[in-house]
This record gives sequence, structure tokens and C-alpha cells, in this order.
Amino acid sequence: MIAYVFYRIGYLLATLLPLRAAYGVAIALSYVKYYISPRDRKAVIGNLSKILPPQELDRIHSYAKQVFILFGKYLIEFFRFKYLKIEDIGKTVFVSGRENVDQALKRGKGVIVVAAHLDNWELGGVSMALLGYPFVAVALPHRHPLVNAFFNRQRERIGAEVVPSLGVAVRRIYKALRDNHMVALVGDRDFSGNGKLMDFLGAKKMIPRGPAALAIKTGAAIITGFVVRDEQDRHTIVFSPPFPEGLTEDEYIETYTRAIEEQIRKNPTQWLMFREFWRE
Repeated sequence: MIAYVFYRIGYLLATLLPLRAAYGVAIALSYVKYYISPRDRKAVIGNLSKILPPQELDRIHSYAKQVFILFGKYLIEFFRFKYLKIEDIGKTVFVSGRENVDQALKRGKGVIVVAAHLDNWELGGVSMALLGYPFVAVALPHRHPLVNAFFNRQRERIGAEVVPSLGVAVRRIYKALRDNHMVALVGDRDFSGNGKLMDFLGAKKMIPRGPAALAIKTGAAIITGFVVRDEQDRHTIVFSPPFPEGLTEDEYIETYTRAIEEQIRKNPTQWLMFREFWRE
């Protein structure tokens, strides 16, 4: 209940204040969160220690604070999804590789978008839905039902469909792919307990098999889709060309693992991971 009240207050601040003022509040609270949450701070610093090049490690605390700040901005933007309009595409949100999405959809068997917890990853689905692409996002349910329902309402305001990563999700995913829709799955964290152990950012980690297994079973195309932020808080959704057809499961996993790894190394402070990733 406390978490729900916290998010509702955040929603009111995000929607009642002008965007820049809301960002200011988020930045201030992010600094507070950094100093009063030793577990989250330790997790972020531990993750960054695996990602940053050796010459940058002396700035690791500065980088870690930036992770907290960008998460605060992400929440503000997430709560303001109802204000997102199609006119914003090309102004504050850019789509790079839309032709790759269209090429993948031409196969007629649906498109699996492998994403990661980078920047405002939720923005990719709602933006594509706004542009008229039927989009299904698979999300891990929040442990608090009220918070879960609240978050899903935000995701669905502009037409993106959300399915839980448990239970009925598999049937709904298969239906979406049969209907030649887009289905987004995060590839940087395995929730199934049945992932493949991969070298990832210099250490061993379980990477989800789901996207690869789905592609092989359904014939759906796989592309990657990452959201990155610039210094003016504009976002670019970057879609890759479709992966080659006929790959094995291991080849699919290898391909999207390397793509995720590359994006995280390029944008370390935008990887909003607040768990000790390699200790899970």
C-alpha cells in the first residue's frame, strides 16, 4: 500500500507540474534516494564496475548518481504517457529503423522485439502503438496488485497491450504473432529460471531463451529495439534489421545478447538496473 501511495503522489507531481519542474523534483528526490538506499546504491555501483572501462572507474559514484537521476526522469515520463501525442514523434521522440520494423512485418508471422532496461524502455511500445503498430508488451507483474494495475493503465493509455510474464501470457503472445503484431520481450534479465548461461559484459549470466524459442516455434522475425536518451532528454528508439532466418536457438541468443551488451556499454548510465545483476 505504501508503494501505491508513493507512485500516486509521483503521478500527481508529474502531471500537475510543467515537465521541467517535474524533472527538477525528480532529480532532487533521486539524490535523496541515492544516499538513503544503500542496497540500491551498492547494486548500481556493483553493476557499473563490470561495465565501465578501467579509466572511468574513479568516477563510478558520479555515474551511479546519474543512474538514479535517469530513473527519476523515466518515472516522470512514464506517468506523463497520457500527454504523448503523435506530433511528438520527430520532436521529442525519434524512431530510427522504422523500415526495419516494416521489413520484419512483411514476413507475416509477427515480430519479436528484444529490448533491455535502457532509458525509458516503456516508451518504445507506446510510441509504436501511437504510430499504428499493434504492440504487445510482456511485463513482470508488480508484487502489489494496486501498483500493477496502475502501471498497466499507464502503458495501455495509448493503445499498447500489456500481458503478464506468467500464466496466460504464452497464449496471448502466440495470438499476437499469428495476427502479425509486435511483441516486446526484455532480453537482459531472465525471469524463467530456464535461461542460457552466457558471457555478458565480462561475466557469466543467464540470458532469456524465450525470444529465440518463440522465433523458432512460430517463424516470427526477431529484431532488437532499444531506447536511448540524449542530453536534451529526447529519446531515440533504435530498431535493428531483422535477424537472418533459419538461425538455431543458440545463434539467436548469441545475436541478441551481443546487441544488448553493446548498447549497455555505450550507455552505461541508462541501464536502469537496481539489482546486483550478477549475484541474482
